[in-house]
Amino acid sequence: MRVLIVEDERRLARSLAQGLTAEGFAVDVVHTGTDGLHRASEGAYDLIILDIMLPGMNGYRVCAALRAAGDETPILMLTAKDGEYDEAEGLDTGADDYLTKPFSYVVLVARVRALLRRRGSGGASPELRVGDLVVDRGARRVVRAGVETTLTAKEFAVLEHLATRAGEVVSKAEILEHSWDFAYDGDPNIVEVYISALRRKLGAGLIDTVRGAGYRLVAAGGGGRG
Repeated sequence: MRVLIVEDERRLARSLAQGLTAEGFAVDVVHTGTDGLHRASEGAYDLIILDIMLPGMNGYRVCAALRAAGDETPILMLTAKDGEYDEAEGLDTGADDYLTKPFSYVVLVARVRALLRRRGSGGASPELRVGDLVVDRGARRVVRAGVETTLTAKEFAVLEHLATRAGEVVSKAEILEHSWDFAYDGDPNIVEVYISALRRKLGAGLIDTVRGAGYRLVAAGGGGRG
């Protein structure tokens, strides 16, 4: 899943980005409200972490502009201020949650996951089921044929994206876009490494290679391997 952090405190932004990346998220960071609005409008994000006190355009205005444009991406607002008025104003502009600095990183991650579950489930189960495979996005658990398998954060991110597009051909570029951050400019063949790891851990007949096009998660075997 892709997260955009809009935070002008560079040390905090870097720390949050490193932590969320380790959790398996693809994270982009910008440091002004104007850049945040532009990036959020141009990119496809699953969640936005938005500071209120920003240069160029404050978080309230960024949030309001996104909502006015019909963007319903969950927004978690951060502020060094403390007071009911600030929280009310943030929520009135369309924010989904609010966190006052200083905060615990554990609490922030819990809020992030709660917002993503709320958005992804739409009131239903956060589980993705493809044949005998179950990907639980809330608990970050993967079970195939009743057997739970431990995946790294990046393996989970790749599998989750394939599961959300089950039955469709997903290109390497699309997997990179959703599972790595915006600034990644390394070898796109890194995707093959993670596909191979998933096949090794989860067994055959689950991920097909569509030559020259990408990969497809299927409910049963029958496609090519690569």
